[in-house]
Amino acid sequence: MKNITIYCFRNDLRLFDNTAFLKASLESDVLLPLFCHPDNQSIYKNIQRVGIHRQTFLRQALNQLKENLKSHNSDLLEVHGNICEQIKKISEVIGATKIIFEKIISPEEQDEEISIRSLGIPVETFWQSSMIDLKELPFDLKNMPDIFTEFRKLIESKKIIVKAPTPLPEKLPPLPDKNIEFSSNTNFPTSLKYKHASFPYLENQFHGGEKNALAHLENYLLQKLPHTYKETRNQLFGVNFSTKFSPWLSLGSISARYIAFRIKEFEDQHGANESSYWIWFELLWRDYFRFIHFKFGKKLYSKNGLSNNNNLINHNDENFNKWIQGETGNDLIDAGMKELRFTGYLSNRMRQIVASYLIYDLSCDWRKGALWFESQLIDYDVYSNQGNWLYIAGLGTDPRGGRKFNTKKQNLEYDPNNTYKKMWLN
Repeated sequence: MKNITIYCFRNDLRLFDNTAFLKASLESDVLLPLFCHPDNQSIYKNIQRVGIHRQTFLRQALNQLKENLKSHNSDLLEVHGNICEQIKKISEVIGATKIIFEKIISPEEQDEEISIRSLGIPVETFWQSSMIDLKELPFDLKNMPDIFTEFRKLIESKKIIVKAPTPLPEKLPPLPDKNIEFSSNTNFPTSLKYKHASFPYLENQFHGGEKNALAHLENYLLQKLPHTYKETRNQLFGVNFSTKFSPWLSLGSISARYIAFRIKEFEDQHGANESSYWIWFELLWRDYFRFIHFKFGKKLYSKNGLSNNNNLINHNDENFNKWIQGETGNDLIDAGMKELRFTGYLSNRMRQIVASYLIYDLSCDWRKGALWFESQLIDYDVYSNQGNWLYIAGLGTDPRGGRKFNTKKQNLEYDPNNTYKKMWLN
């Protein structure tokens, strides 16, 4: 009997350093690569879950994945709708004997996995989105430290060496011998270009996809930018002020493990400093937001987060709409929100400032802000988005109980000459 496998890509749109896909390629007689586009429903009023910026960047990444698979004599089948229903339909057509995909432990993706398992076809899932392998952790995830600093110290005390990446498959099994339509709409809009974008994803070198992700990493290292990262990371605009890994990481076009592996190689060759360490530090934050999902699960998505107080959370719809449109009357906030709406990107510093302003100055529900970021950010990551909004709202694991930013102080420190504000408000 043939091993006929459906490999369902999720947030791992790559072939290099993709342990799950490599296993599928080695153990299958027939392999069907699949990507399912969920229904893009409104998540709040007329806000689509996946806004135009995310749609475009995803389209670019899928185009590159499809080309890569074709170069290995395979292809990518794209479908739309309920993932369980689609897999059931396809499984019946090709006689699938196994389904393999990346494990994601946020609530909706967990529910999807339960539904797929209910089909009665053997399912294998692989955790592969973190920098550090779960088996390397010096604690059980259910009992991991709540506070990031304690988590970091335990990790660093063990001196974990990030594993080398898994190789590309040497060859891929054939596609199913069935009449399957592999065509997809490979076009994406070109009318969204803004000259001030800090991540200009419509320019060739910033397109979504594995080829661009790997090239960007090598170019970043070639310019020796890891040695200056900490000094520039809080700037508000520009292509080189931060690593810009996050959009490609969000779709899994490159793995966090491989980035960390290459940074270590860079340090071995050119020397380590506080800035190159800080890239590891930020990747560790990314891991932390993932790992706390194993401990707290759906509680991270409740209105009061990890707080034991069942507080009433206010929400002012008028203020929320002004925030979305960049019409609050606060120039720094409005500049940031226009940048986000026009480009799908925002610096980490501005993300914290506008989030704080929504919660503490406009008296709005933090969950609505998280939904807007989900809709707009090309580097949206379910774990980091939830973790950061909980952090600002004081409903996560941080013992300080929230982060209210003084916009006047932030203005003076990060945009003293009003360069950023003039860029987006004029």
